[in-house]
Amino acid sequence: MNETPPAAVAQSPAPRKSPAASGNGEPSRASDSGPAITRRLAGLLQRQGVLAVLLTVVITASFVYPTFATLDNARGVTVQASFLAVVALGMTLVIITGGIDLSVGSVFALGGVLAAWASQGGFLPALLVPLVVCGAIGLLNGLLIARASMAPFIVTLATLLAARGMLLALTDEGATTYLVPKGSAFAELGQGSMGGFGYPVLIALVLFGAGGLLLQRTSFGQSLFAVGGSSDAATLMGLPVARTKLLVYTLSGLLAGLAGALNAARLSSGVTIVGGGMELDAISAVVIGGTLLVGGAGSISGTLWGVLLLAVIQNLINQIGSLNSSYQSVVSGGFLIVVVVAQRWLARGRRTT
Repeated sequence: MNETPPAAVAQSPAPRKSPAASGNGEPSRASDSGPAITRRLAGLLQRQGVLAVLLTVVITASFVYPTFATLDNARGVTVQASFLAVVALGMTLVIITGGIDLSVGSVFALGGVLAAWASQGGFLPALLVPLVVCGAIGLLNGLLIARASMAPFIVTLATLLAARGMLLALTDEGATTYLVPKGSAFAELGQGSMGGFGYPVLIALVLFGAGGLLLQRTSFGQSLFAVGGSSDAATLMGLPVARTKLLVYTLSGLLAGLAGALNAARLSSGVTIVGGGMELDAISAVVIGGTLLVGGAGSISGTLWGVLLLAVIQNLINQIGSLNSSYQSVVSGGFLIVVVVAQRWLARGRRTT
């Protein structure tokens, strides 16, 4: 509020006290509490609204389908969700910076084939080979986007095709399937469990915990929000915009490759047909979890709830029995449209208040 010149004060009549004013003539805090509460509520709904939907669906399904609320079913749902969760974690970081990574589905499939192929040499090659190759693909994405200023959509679409081509070349157009040795340490990584839940689930939870700390407790995490909000402003602030983008795309490639390796360990083979459309599932989970497609806002926990919601929907479709898996895409698309519309409405409400 601008200060008023002394002359103007002398010539102006004494201000009237409005009902919303306090005894000293200043606006009452209560007059500002309404808009402030509205802004906080809109922000909370944007970040954690998916959790409320997930809890509602889970509670309702538990009463409707007796086999849903069982420990065995919970294990199955979480194991199936863990691979998408690892991929979606990397996608979250990319989208927060205002980017997109369409290559993760093909990189996921390539990581699985490379892991199965390298598993003949032992546990370490089975993990390191897909991480190195898939990380290099992510690094290439980052270099072209951050250093060459190319559009993320075009770059990652090109590497999607390139990764799928590498997979087909490695497997003789899909004719060769590499098997993971039975009883090996690598197979145990995908098929073993601790406390009844598979190692992929535990690995995904650890990664999400680390991702949450990275995003909220480090300067690098805050840089992601700044870059997503405005790259030009972040540059003026002295933030390493190019390096930040390069790192998030590299992390996305690494996580997609790791998820593919875990899936190969789970299936005991490098399946060539997996990963088709996985990039769209990952984007859906991230956006449903409250991360804005335009960048600058998002959360790791929201992505986790989004992944679980998609997994629960798929499980419910299986519970119904009369519906095939294609209905998951219909429901997921419907959720995505509703969430994007809700995000725009909430963002508009926060601006006007």
